[in-house]
Amino acid sequence: VFPSLAQAQASVANEVYQELGQPSVFLFCPTEYCSSLCSPSPSQSCYLQTIGQELLPGIGVIWTGPKVVSQELSAALLEEVEAVLRRRPVIWDNLYANDYDCRRVFLGPYMGRAPGLMSRLHGLLLNPNCELQANFIPIHTLGTWFRSELGSCAHPDHAGVEVVAAQGDSQGAQDGSYSPEEALEVALRDWVAEINQQALEPGR
Repeated sequence: VFPSLAQAQASVANEVYQELGQPSVFLFCPTEYCSSLCSPSPSQSCYLQTIGQELLPGIGVIWTGPKVVSQELSAALLEEVEAVLRRRPVIWDNLYANDYDCRRVFLGPYMGRAPGLMSRLHGLLLNPNCELQANFIPIHTLGTWFRSELGSCAHPDHAGVEVVAAQGDSQGAQDGSYSPEEALEVALRDWVAEINQQALEPGR
């Protein structure tokens, strides 16, 4: 019925999206969801070009970056992806994911994401690692990064954003810059406090 996989996927996604009443959040994960899966590149991928043309504009498209697990995300890549998809991508960030190899656990701070990325994103999903308690630092430092991004986006016309940015735990979050090292120190301090609090609970 369809001349290509991309047109088939877009048609089905559009129909489901409309049947559900065009919800405010509706995400589509393309077959080519990172640069390494694109042929020859995101901007020259016939598949992504079709998805960008055919998919209704209210549908968010998921992207993981240069690779499935991307060590870095650059503004240049996001610009390229936005151009071909005709919308800002929703980043599905696998930086901490270890479901593909549970011997690996990354406990470091959220890092490798260029400053000012938030303005180029439609959203960001963090895929945590499989060990529940070990996600304290990833989620905590992501929050610090998020506040710093709000601070860098602050504008006199967006008073609400400025208030949120000013509530950061560290100076880096307040002045709009993000330091992974400072974020890690704050996260570790709060994690130790959380562990000590749990140790005092009855039955622990």
